[in-house]
Amino acid sequence: MRRTLLFSLLFLFVLLGLSVIAALCIGEIRFTPAELWQLMREGSEEDVRFNILMQLRIPRIVLGFVAGGALSLSGVILQGIFRNPLVEPYTLGISGGASVGVTLAILLGWHTLHGGIALSLAGFLGALITILMVYSLGIRHGRVQIQTLLLTGVMISFISSSLMMLMMSVSKTENLHGIVFWIMGSLSDNNPSLIVLLAVATLLAFGLSYLHSPSLNAMRLGSERAMQLGVNTGRVIKLLFVLSSLLTGICVSIVGVIGFVGLIVPQLMRSLIGTDNRLLLPSAFLGGGIFLIVSDIVARTIISPNELPIGVITGIIGGTVFILVMGKRKKE
Repeated sequence: MRRTLLFSLLFLFVLLGLSVIAALCIGEIRFTPAELWQLMREGSEEDVRFNILMQLRIPRIVLGFVAGGALSLSGVILQGIFRNPLVEPYTLGISGGASVGVTLAILLGWHTLHGGIALSLAGFLGALITILMVYSLGIRHGRVQIQTLLLTGVMISFISSSLMMLMMSVSKTENLHGIVFWIMGSLSDNNPSLIVLLAVATLLAFGLSYLHSPSLNAMRLGSERAMQLGVNTGRVIKLLFVLSSLLTGICVSIVGVIGFVGLIVPQLMRSLIGTDNRLLLPSAFLGGGIFLIVSDIVARTIISPNELPIGVITGIIGGTVFILVMGKRKKE
């Protein structure tokens, strides 16, 4: 297992390095690798190209890597809890709750008074309310009801979508663009505090979830079998559900609703390296970051100088890859 883990991580780190270099070089202003190296060594604040790298592209790459890793990590955790490979972070209605919070903040004009951080705070509060509702409705006599959690999340997601449509139908025209653009996701927020917050939350979630990777492996056999193996399934499910939900809420409140990352990356990694969560969790974390960095390159260059919402790109790429993976599994 250790050799497989090292090989997988080495391969993913190479892909990560290549994607980072590509993201630094490719854009409206392009750099060759030699120019990039020279700018990193000798650049100064008076140089416009150096400022583009330090103030725009590097924060965007870091945010993309952390957000992609967070969504993919949440997807692996939730798929392990529910024992369903089709569950993703947004299935439980967390993104819908965050979207309602942000839409309400835009309609009330909070973003004009307090800046972009007001939207992130409103999105997180909406996601937090959704998490509390799903969790409270999914607990019966102190025990977690897996199917109730899932069905409640799906229903809350439908309700949130309806509320979104209602608010958008009565909103002003100038607010619609901001709402739609946020819903589709973006990595343009380069607020260092928010990036650090997401990075710290993601690393903590990764550490805690990796400590429980043996429990996730045992739960693949079913709750009763896992309990026979000494796993406190109720406690593990509660902890990992809250952990992944909060991580998703923080991520969505900062970058918006970026779909398919938490679904397609775990699926792809599972088909490549297997179902052992000791391998799957770190591989999916790195794979999610790589996927979002590459998608962002496409989003900001395909119709340059204009920029597409990154959720459009992840939806197209993720949906296509998902269909191909499912087709391959059907043949096998």
